Amino acid sequence: MSVFGNIVSAIFHHSAAAQPAPAGAPGSAAPAGAGAAAAGSQVDVEAVLTQLAQHDKEKLDWRKSIVDLMKLLNLDSSLSARKELAHELHYSGDTNDSAAMNIWLHKQVMIKLAENGGKVPADLRT
Repeated sequence: MSVFGNIVSAIFHHSAAAQPAPAGAPGSAAPAGAGAAAAGSQVDVEAVLTQLAQHDKEKLDWRKSIVDLMKLLNLDSSLSARKELAHELHYSGDTNDSAAMNIWLHKQVMIKLAENGGKVPADLRT
């Protein structure tokens, strides 16, 4: 599976596991469980990541750091993994400039999560 696919899978899996389907909550703003997610409703990415961060021993700044985001999801956050992610997402910059690449990666991951069924606040996509 691709690095981005692993990110999506980890977030969506945690969403489905953490949020059982409501018995009957019409108009609810909260994401439904796995059944509804499969039917097309959005996964609240911020809520899932916030909940994971609350249970993590390490204080990870997943809102700004691609490394911390990947660590929070228990994924390989090494430079080689991030370079692979950059390749998958068509990064055209210098992958040896890891600071610039990391900033770009975080933004692109949030944008791509939103494009793939994630509810991602605007401030995380800019």
